[in-house]
Amino acid sequence: MADKFYITTPIYYVNDVPHIGHTCTTIVADIISRYQKLLGKKVFFLTGTDEHGAKVAEAAKKDNCTPGEFCDRVSRSFETIWPKLNIGFDYFIRTTNPEHEKVVAELLEKIYNNGDIYKDKYEGLYCIGCEKFITETDVKDRCCPYHPNQPLEKQSEENWFFKLSKYAPVLIEAIENPRSPNHYEIKPGSKKSEVLARLKAGVNDISISRSEVSWGIPIPWDKSQTVYVWVDALINYYSALKINKNEEFWPADVHLVGKEILWFHAVIWEALLLSAGISLPKEIFAHNFYNINGQKMSKSLGNVISPQQLLEKFGVDGTRYLIASSFPAFDDADVGLERFVQKYTADLANGLGNLVARIAKLCENSGFEFKETTLELDSPYKQKIEAFRLNEVLEGIWKKVNEANKQINEEKLWQLTGQVLQKALQNKVDSIRKIAFCLQPFMPETSQKILDQFKGPKIKSAPVLFPRLK
Repeated sequence: MADKFYITTPIYYVNDVPHIGHTCTTIVADIISRYQKLLGKKVFFLTGTDEHGAKVAEAAKKDNCTPGEFCDRVSRSFETIWPKLNIGFDYFIRTTNPEHEKVVAELLEKIYNNGDIYKDKYEGLYCIGCEKFITETDVKDRCCPYHPNQPLEKQSEENWFFKLSKYAPVLIEAIENPRSPNHYEIKPGSKKSEVLARLKAGVNDISISRSEVSWGIPIPWDKSQTVYVWVDALINYYSALKINKNEEFWPADVHLVGKEILWFHAVIWEALLLSAGISLPKEIFAHNFYNINGQKMSKSLGNVISPQQLLEKFGVDGTRYLIASSFPAFDDADVGLERFVQKYTADLANGLGNLVARIAKLCENSGFEFKETTLELDSPYKQKIEAFRLNEVLEGIWKKVNEANKQINEEKLWQLTGQVLQKALQNKVDSIRKIAFCLQPFMPETSQKILDQFKGPKIKSAPVLFPRLK
C-alpha cells in the first residue's frame, strides 16, 4: 500500500509516570503523522505502555497493590494525557492485552521451530532499571550508565537463548547495502555508525526468557519461564496491527525511539523478525535526550517536568511548539521552564500572536477585501520535516514571522491608505496564511484558528492567540 504510513513511539514502561521525555517523542510522532496526512497518506500512529517485568512487579509491591492494578493506573496516566496535547494516536497498545500476548507466543513459536532458540546458562551483570544484562564495556563505576544510583546485580540462571550471532552478518548487509531486500535505515548517521561498529565487533546470543520473573508472558513450550520483557515489548509494533486487523500497514515506516534503546530497535528486533520470516521496518530514528537546566533529568534532583505542568503553563499548542522547537534530534538539548517562558513570550506572544492581531486589526479598520491564494508546502519544508529537523522547519517559519513584524514597523502600515495599504495588507495576509498552513502539523488548533480568521472577503479581529504569561 504505497499511500500508507506507519509510525510508532516506544511503548513507555509503567514504572514511571509521563514526563517531558515521553512527551517529546509522542508529540514529534504526532507531528510526523499529521504531516503525512497532509500529503494525502493513510496513517497508522501507535503508542502505548510496556507492562511486564521485574521492575513493574517490584513497583507494585512497594505500592501495596497487584501488578495488574499498578499497570492499569499508570497506563491510564499515559493514555489520558496524550489527547489533552492534541496527540491523535490510532491505537494505544498495552502489553498485558491478551491478544498481544497471543501474538508474542505465536511469533516465538515460529522462531523456536526455525531452530533459533536453545537453552543455556547465563551469568552476568543485570541492571534492574534497564531490565537487561550489561556488558563489561558498558559498565561505568560498577554501575549502568543510565542508572548510576542503582548497583548492578550478578545473576546466573538457565534461560532460553536466541541466536542473535547468526543474524549479525545479515544485519550488517541489510544496514549497509541499500539494494539488500532486507535494507533498513538507522538515523541519524552517527547512530548508524554506532550500531555497525558494535555488530562488527561481534555479538553474543541473547537470553529471551527469565526463570525468576513471574510477571510476564509464559514461554509457550516452557511454562516455568516468562518471556524477557524487552522481547515481549518489541513485538507490540507487529501485534498492534494484527489486533486491529491492519496488517497492510506493516512494515513500519518509522520507529521513533530514544538513543538508549537503539540496540533493541535496530538489531534485536530485526533479527527476531528475520527468524520469523517477517519483513523489516524501513527506518529507526533514535533521538537524543533533554537536559534540564544543564543537568540530567532525575527524580532525586526534583527537576522532572511533567506534560501536565507544560499544559497548565503554556496551553496545548504552546507546549507543542516549545517541544518541537527544542527536539533533541541529533544532540542533547538543554531546556527548563524559565527558558520555555522566554521562548513562549518572544516567539508566540510577541511574535506570531502579535503579528496576527496587528494585521487582523488593520484589515478590519480599513475594510480590506482579501483575495484568496493557493497554499502548498515547499520542498525544503518537506525535506527538513522528513529528516526530523523540526527546529529548522520552525526557524524558517519564524524568520517569516519576524520579517513580517519588522516590515509592519518599517512600512508604518497604520499610516498607509488606499491601494498602497490594500497591496501591503494582501502581502501580509498571504504571509500569515502561508505561516498558518505550514504550522498545521505542529500547532493544529492555532493553524486552524488563523486560517479561519484570514479568509475572504472580510477579515476581523479575534481573541488573542497566546496570552501573556503571568
